[in-house]
Amino acid sequence: MSQNQSKTPSSLHLTPAELRKLLTTVPADIKDYICDLEDQVSNLTDIGLALSREKDMNKLLEMILLEAKRIANADGGTLYMMTDGQRLRFEIMMTDSLDFHMGGTSGKEIPFYPVKLYLEDGKPNMHMNAAYVGLTGETVNLPDAYEAEGFDFSGTKAFDEKTGYRSQSFLTVPLKNHEDEIIGVLQLLNAQDPVTSETIEFSAKVQNLVEALSSQAAVAITNKKLIKDLEVLFESFIKLIASAIDAKSPYTGGHCERVPVITMMLAEAVHSATEGPFKEIRFSEQELYELRIAAWLHDCGKVTTPEYVVDKTTKLETIYDRIDNVALRFEIIKRDEELKFLRKKVRLENDDNLSETRRREALKDLRKKHKKKLARLDDDLEFLRTTNVGGEFMSDDKKEMVNKIARYRWKENGVVKPMLDENEVYNLHIGRGTLTAEERKIINDHIVMTIEMLEKLPYPKHLQNVPEFAGGHHEKLDGTGYPKGLFRDEMSLQARMMAIADIFEALTARDRPYKKGKTLSQAMRILGFMRNDSHIDPELFDIFISEKIYEKYARDYLDPSQVDEVVFQ
Repeated sequence: MSQNQSKTPSSLHLTPAELRKLLTTVPADIKDYICDLEDQVSNLTDIGLALSREKDMNKLLEMILLEAKRIANADGGTLYMMTDGQRLRFEIMMTDSLDFHMGGTSGKEIPFYPVKLYLEDGKPNMHMNAAYVGLTGETVNLPDAYEAEGFDFSGTKAFDEKTGYRSQSFLTVPLKNHEDEIIGVLQLLNAQDPVTSETIEFSAKVQNLVEALSSQAAVAITNKKLIKDLEVLFESFIKLIASAIDAKSPYTGGHCERVPVITMMLAEAVHSATEGPFKEIRFSEQELYELRIAAWLHDCGKVTTPEYVVDKTTKLETIYDRIDNVALRFEIIKRDEELKFLRKKVRLENDDNLSETRRREALKDLRKKHKKKLARLDDDLEFLRTTNVGGEFMSDDKKEMVNKIARYRWKENGVVKPMLDENEVYNLHIGRGTLTAEERKIINDHIVMTIEMLEKLPYPKHLQNVPEFAGGHHEKLDGTGYPKGLFRDEMSLQARMMAIADIFEALTARDRPYKKGKTLSQAMRILGFMRNDSHIDPELFDIFISEKIYEKYARDYLDPSQVDEVVFQ
């Protein structure tokens, strides 16, 4: 300890027993003051803890006003919140003797316009009590509003005349956050004598306590608002990612936006179940929020999937559809055939050894063979165009036809080349659809990327399960799904919900350029097959049916032509 520091008084090291003994020598009035001070400090501590724990903003604001009224023994009070720095918005109004309660948890809207901090000419509104406090940050303690100078209480007097009330003492305190910004104003009305219940002025002691409460309240409100703002920012960023994925390709459409809708419909149905396998399942608000976030992020890995794979509408498409290159080669072959035909035609016409009759027959035969060859080339090209679309199953004889065409020869800058290279043959051999096995793996790997991306985020405790929920929507109950091949017991209920939502949305989507959205009956029949094959959860599918979630979704998201009768057998 330095010489400049004084030693701690020994009285601060008294034991509780010594302190109690010391208090017995303190005069009664001082002892009462100390006990009252201890009570007030304890109450402020308790309310501080309560304010920090309350999650509902309406309840939080009402708690602040009620505690201020209790401390001051006030008959009424109003809590204003700052809007855009120009106005104070009425949040809660209470007057006990009039049984008056608006705003907050009352369910009654406050019909009064916000208090303007600045007049029409831009000057500060210093004549309104609440506005003055909101502008200056100074507490105003008025013993009697009717005798107050410098403030306009005409509105208050009109209210009193209408109700028979007498507004007298006012205590108006600013709510300042940690940056000393005024975020609101707390106004108490008519302090009451605890013994006689007569209206009295607010004491300096009460003013200090209310100011202390206001400081605590401002911190609680600011923290709550900060958390809410961060949640809004987080959700907005998530939705931005989802909308970017949907906008990235017309082949995903509004998928990322609609899957959360179906997922939450199913979750609410499970949560509300009163019988069956889900009657004991109840989700908290945080659990529902966690599921909604996971649903929005379920395809975030698609940001890494190349567009040429996602948008591959034909077998030969990469950055562009290579069928046009193939068509150009056919044109070159046809050109070469035309040149061959013309050369032969000229030779026949100039062959003096042929009779006129023989020449005409030879030319006729030449033209016939030429036309047949061109027709065959046109047919072969049309066959490749049809094959390229990938709409029909690629049988072995069709694959052999591709191989035969591939062996045709054409010249490029004098170099003889096959009609189709190995990659083009490989793509045209695709059995169903337009994707090769490698490209399908790239598509499927979006879920691997989704999991990897989501597992890298530092989640708060209530969002720890987002990667598992979002990453399990391609798993199947029988272990044949991907990427982990999970079985039913290894999947969370939430992941199984998302699997149904993902499939149902994909089946019914009507904004995909490569297919028409299926009708309700078609989609439900396919889901029924998947249930029977242990690909989706049968119990969740049953509640999907019993609660008619498919119909509720169809009303808002499907074209009327898709909404038909669904019959279950």
